[in-house]
Amino acid sequence: MVDIMPQSDPRANKEFGEAEVKFWLSQKSALDPSALKKECVDLTITSPPYNLGIPYHSNNDALSYQDYLTFSETWLRNCYLWSKETGRLCLNVLLDKNKYGQHSIGADLTALAKSVGWRYQSTIIWHKQNIFRRTAWGSWRSASAPYVIAPVELIIVFYKGAWKKSHRGISDVARDEFIPWTNGLWSFPGENSRKVGHPAPFPGELPKRCIKLFSFVGDTVLDPFAGSGTTLLEAVSHHRYSYGLEIDPSYLTLAYERIQQKINSVLSHSAADTTYMSGSIFSSPKKLL
Repeated sequence: MVDIMPQSDPRANKEFGEAEVKFWLSQKSALDPSALKKECVDLTITSPPYNLGIPYHSNNDALSYQDYLTFSETWLRNCYLWSKETGRLCLNVLLDKNKYGQHSIGADLTALAKSVGWRYQSTIIWHKQNIFRRTAWGSWRSASAPYVIAPVELIIVFYKGAWKKSHRGISDVARDEFIPWTNGLWSFPGENSRKVGHPAPFPGELPKRCIKLFSFVGDTVLDPFAGSGTTLLEAVSHHRYSYGLEIDPSYLTLAYERIQQKINSVLSHSAADTTYMSGSIFSSPKKLL
């Protein structure tokens, strides 16, 4: 098990503000309730495995649907446990899927989230714009058994206790962001997996919007399936603390390096030998393994 526990950076400039900028990456499972302390998270943003047979290094993405629902219920329950009373969850999932059978995955995970305590707030439709060429039509040009596939994904928004936060925080969402983002139809392209180096990344635009719309500056953001680290990267870029859980050490390394690259690009004017991260277990991501 590996923990990456960074310290604050004395080089932090106006892009990151005066507050300490920290993130934590840990090689722990979202299925382990002891992975985080109870009630420490303000906002969870994640895109869990979709059970489409994607070749992840350390996760079986071809479970039976019942096993997939059990898996989903477990991590949803843990995220509820880790969230503060005013905590929120932005869940990026498919509307439905036809691989390994026809399943209403969005509706089923919504029901599971509500069953473990999450309260439903709203659903954002994400039009990905760059859906690849279809090959599965069912019965071609026939009413016999055609397949209807919507070129969208969902971002389902839940909350734990009360939707309205009881304290006043600093919001950094601009007027020209707030108006279109509160329209429940978002249109932006997905991410290129080859470019990122992960088989199923989501674009930074997705967590960026969720972070600015549903959390205050200085809040703590969690991604229990950190993958390539996009959620944490956007949290760092927008003055939030963040936790990332990831079971695969190679993806953990990738996430660390992407976030480090972002920070170094902002703080490149400072001395080259000053390192933003200082790990208590290793001195560089090369030592993760």
